[in-house]
This record gives sequence, C-alpha cells and structure tokens, in this order.
Amino acid sequence: MKTIKKLGIQYKKNNNYYEIKGFGLDGYKTKRKLKINAGNSGTLARLILGLLVNSRNLIKLEGDKSLSKRDFSRVTEPLKMFGANIISNDKKLPVQISGSRFLRPIKYFEKLGSAQCKSSIMLAALKTPGKTKIIAKKSRDHTELLYRNLNIPIKISKKKNFDLIEITGQYNFGSFIYNIPGDISSCSFFLVLTLLSKNSDLIIRNVNVNNTRTGIIKILNKMGSRIIISNRKIYKGEVIADISVKSKNNIKAIKCPKKLNSSAIDEFLIIFLVAAKAKGISHFYNLGELNQKESPRLNIAVKFLKMIGVKVIRYKDNIKIFGNPNLSLNKTYKIKDFNKDHRVVMMSCVAALTLGGKWEINDSNSVNTSFPDFFKTIEKLGAKIK
Repeated sequence: MKTIKKLGIQYKKNNNYYEIKGFGLDGYKTKRKLKINAGNSGTLARLILGLLVNSRNLIKLEGDKSLSKRDFSRVTEPLKMFGANIISNDKKLPVQISGSRFLRPIKYFEKLGSAQCKSSIMLAALKTPGKTKIIAKKSRDHTELLYRNLNIPIKISKKKNFDLIEITGQYNFGSFIYNIPGDISSCSFFLVLTLLSKNSDLIIRNVNVNNTRTGIIKILNKMGSRIIISNRKIYKGEVIADISVKSKNNIKAIKCPKKLNSSAIDEFLIIFLVAAKAKGISHFYNLGELNQKESPRLNIAVKFLKMIGVKVIRYKDNIKIFGNPNLSLNKTYKIKDFNKDHRVVMMSCVAALTLGGKWEINDSNSVNTSFPDFFKTIEKLGAKIK
C-alpha cells in the first residue's frame, strides 16, 4: 500500500477492506528520483518492476539486506526486451528503472518455473501494445486466473511441461471486488503442528487450494498423513475449500517427486521438519530454487536439521534426510543469522512446540512479511510464548 501510494494511487482503509481508486493503465503519477523500498518482499519487488516498464520518471527500487542478495536478472532481462531502461547492481538490488513510451511485445521462454518472473512479464504485457507470448515452465497460475476473471485478453495453451501464454496488451479493464481467500503457505505451519502433536485435530476454513499450491498436502499424504480437502467451491476462478488434519504417529519417509517441487516451493522448510520425524530416509531433488527465497533456505534447512541432531546428506541441490520417529529435544536452541526469514521463524516455532527443548528465536517480527497474526493464532491453539 505504501508503494502504490508513492505511485500516485489513492486508497482508503476501512475495517475489513481496502478501497483503491485506479486511473487506468497509465494512471501513475510519480515524482522525480522516486525511491521504492520493498523491504523483504521478493514478490512485491519483482512484480512492481513489471508495472513500471512505461514509467515516465526514473525510479529506484531498494530492499532490505536479505532481498538485496537475491537475483533480479530473471525479471530485469525480459523487461529490458520490452524496452525499459534498467540498471542493476550486479543483477541485484538496488535497481533503477525508467520506462519507455515505445514498448514492444516480446516472446520469452521462462525456464525457471518462477511464478514471480512470469507474473512480472504478464504485468508488463498489460502496458504493451500487441501480443506478448510467454512459454512458461509450470508454476503457480494465480495471475492467469485473475486476468481471465477480469476479461483481459489472454489465451493459455497447456502443454505437458510448459504453458504457452498469449496476452494482448493495452486493454483497460474495470474496477472489481475481490475477497482474498486463506493462504495455504501460512496454513502449512498449522497442518504440521497438528500432524506432529498428540491427540490433535484441526479444520482450517476458506483456503485457496489452487492445484498449483497444494503440493504440501500431496507430499504429506504420501508420507502417511490424512489431510482432507472438503467443501470445495469456485471463487473468481480459484478453488476455495476447508482443510482438515489429524495427528499421525507413524509418518513414513518419501522420495519426493520433482514434479511437486513448484507446488510446494514455499513449504519445503516445514516439510523437512516432518521428514525429520519420519521412519526411513527421505529424498528431495532439484531444490536450488529454495536458495532464491528470502534466505538461502536449502542451506539453512541443512544447518537447522543438523542442529537438532538429524542426519542430512546434501549433494548439489538434492538432500537426504534420515528420519527419527523418536526425535525429542532437550537442549537450548538459538535461531539467528537467517536473514530474518519469516518462514524460518514459523518453522522454528513448530519445531519447539512439537519436538521439545528450550528455544530462543530472534527477529520474530519478520513474520509480519506474510502472517502478522501468526503468534496470536498459535497462542489460541495453546502455545505459550514469551
């Protein structure tokens, strides 16, 4: 909201919704030498660049220490192809962008399976005359569903490994009302908390269970859990449902299919915690993308698991986790030096509540990035936190 205000967009906040007054595709009014700080949010930083490809003034995009270590060439390179003028700091933040009034549509092969990259290009395509084509490795499709819901000219051809997306730009769409459903990435911590706790069951209502997001449920059910999705309904093209989960004593190891990586990419930290309690050796493959998140999550996961006494073998971007169903902790553990990653904080809380030990978790306010009410919610479930 701070960012769109800097772009000259008016909004007001009511008790339970925001009202935003848009001025069309060219409705931004920016000051000269404007600075935007995305904090720790890679999604904001990468997507906002796509909306700035026709900015009239030079804009500088910054982020916190963690975000400034992440690769931005995956979005700056295709945006340059549209005609935007972009200067980066060795492919990282800060990034300076000044738009072009003569944008040209592009054809781009998105090979990473990055929904952020794909969506940034799709937003730039809105501003661009003509037809932009994206050959995109399978990833989350929320932006495609939103475009369809708003009747933005979009054509999607689904292939086995890739989607061909065509967008006709400079289409002015009207205002709309949207109720944001529950986020499965936030839910995942409570699914695992219940799964690893004794004599517990939980229902989480009105969650977005888009098929590109339910990898964690498929993985945990393959490991022996019984997580059930019920009361499905369609809302604005998205599938909304309730999720129920119960405690499970006998979790089994998994050889995780690579095809599930994209649909569980934000949940692997908490999945690894389940693997630590599983019977047998779990295998996970091709997870280099984890190191492109708010922190180098694959590196941190290995360090974390070893800290709590779990044997881990890493080979390139693959890891093997030697599970211990009797894993119980009684030492003091201190969580720090993780680039203030919100998901590391939440995973550590679940570990403390289910495995034992005394925990000191630093930078707990980092949960505000994705889940400001995390601690209130977890306390309602019985946690005691100082």
